[in-house]
Amino acid sequence: MTSDTAASQHDGAGSKLKQAITGPLLYLFILGDVLGAGIYALMGTLSEDVGGALWAPLLLALLLALLTAGSYAELVTKYPKAGGAAVFAERAYKTPIVSFLVGFSMLAAGVTSAAGLSLAFAGDYLGTFVDLPPVPTAIVFLTLIACLNARGISDSLRSNVVMTVIEVSGLVIVIVVVAVMLGGGGGDVSRIGQFPAEANPALATLSAAIVAYYSFVGFETSANVAEEVREPSRVYPKALFGALATAGVVYVLVGLASSIALPASGLSDSTGPLLAVVSASGVPIPDWVFSLIALVAVANGALLTMIMSSRVTYGMAEQRLLPALLAKVLPNRKTPWTAIVATTVVAMLLTLVGDVGVLAETVVLLLLFVFISTNVAVLVLRRDRVDHDHFRVWTFVPVLGVASCVLLLTQQSGRVWLYAAILLAVGVVLYFVARITGRRSGRDHEAGVIR
Repeated sequence: MTSDTAASQHDGAGSKLKQAITGPLLYLFILGDVLGAGIYALMGTLSEDVGGALWAPLLLALLLALLTAGSYAELVTKYPKAGGAAVFAERAYKTPIVSFLVGFSMLAAGVTSAAGLSLAFAGDYLGTFVDLPPVPTAIVFLTLIACLNARGISDSLRSNVVMTVIEVSGLVIVIVVVAVMLGGGGGDVSRIGQFPAEANPALATLSAAIVAYYSFVGFETSANVAEEVREPSRVYPKALFGALATAGVVYVLVGLASSIALPASGLSDSTGPLLAVVSASGVPIPDWVFSLIALVAVANGALLTMIMSSRVTYGMAEQRLLPALLAKVLPNRKTPWTAIVATTVVAMLLTLVGDVGVLAETVVLLLLFVFISTNVAVLVLRRDRVDHDHFRVWTFVPVLGVASCVLLLTQQSGRVWLYAAILLAVGVVLYFVARITGRRSGRDHEAGVIR
C-alpha cells in the first residue's frame, strides 16, 4: 500500500471545522465504534453454527473487514472533506438514486442495529436485576432512548473514551476470569476446536462469519469525522487498521475464553452469554457488576446508533432526498424530532422480529451493499487526481473486498433478504415521494414569485 500524489484541488483545505482529532483520539473513536455491544449479545448465536470454535468466524470476519477498511482508508485520505459512503458513491457514479440507496442502506442498518441492541438490553443482562418480557421492554427502552435523543446529546470524544473504557473493561474481565479458571484446573481447552458433529467446518465458519462481521462494523462511521482529523493522510490509516487489529485480538481472546468456560449449549441458551461465562468461571464477581457493564455498553451503542440514524434522516430530508416532514426540529432543543420519532417507530416495529441474530444479519446485509459500493468507488475514482499525498490501497484489495462481500451475501437466508428488501423498498418509495413533493413546492414557490 502506497501514497499517491497528483494534481487537483485539495478537498481538505479551507475547512470550517476545527482539526482537533489527533491520532490517539481517532484510534479510540474507531475502537469505541467497533468494540460495541454486538460481542456482548452474539457469542451464543455464533456457537449455534461453530460450536466451540468461536475464534474461527471472528478471525475470518476480521480479515474480510480489513479488505473494505483498505478502501475506506484510500477514499477518506483522498477526500478528507467527504462525508462517507454516500458521498463516495455520488462522486463515483453521479447517479442520485444510487447514492441515495447507499445512504439509506446506512440509515436502515442503523435502525435495525438499534432494534437488535434493544432486544439484547432486555435479555439476561437486565434479567439480573428484574424479570421483564423482552419485546415490550425493548420498546420501552427505545422510547427512553428517543427522549434522550430529543433532549440533545453531546458527542464529545471525551465521553466516547469513557464509554470505550467501560466496554473494554467488560471484555477484559471475561478474558481474565477464564484465565484464572484455567489456572485453577477448570475449563475445557479441547472445546476450542470442536465444531457441531453434523457441521462442515468450512461452511459453518463462513455462515457464522456473517454474524461475526456485525461485531466489526462501525469503522465506516469514522469517515464522517475525517474533516476534523489532523493530517488525515498520515493518521487515518494507522488509526483505522490499528483499531481493527486491536478489536480482532480482543474478540478472538473472548471467543477462546467463552469456549473454554462453557460448552456451546451453555452459550446458545443465554441471551447474555458473556455473563454466563463470568458466572461459570467461579471467580467471585457479582453478576450485577458485569451485567451493569454490559447494559451500559448495549445502551450506549443503541443511543449512538439512534443519534446517527435520526441525524442521517434529518440530513437527507434537508437535501430533499426524504420527505421534508422529517426535517422538522424542536424550537428550543434544536433536535430533529420528526426524524427521531420516525426512526424510533421503525426500530420498535423491528423488535417484533424477536431474534437478535436475524437482526444482526440484516444489518450486515445492508452494510454489504454499502461496502460493495465503496470498494468499487475506489477503482472508479482512481482516474480522479488530487494534489496531496494520500493512502493508496493495493488494487487487488478492493477487488477482493467486493468478492468477499458477494460471498457473504450468498450466505444470507431468505428471511434476512426479505427484511432488507422491505426496508429498501420503503426507502425507494420515500425517495420518489420526496422528489414529487419537492417539485410541487418548487412550482408553488415560482408561482408565488410571479404573482
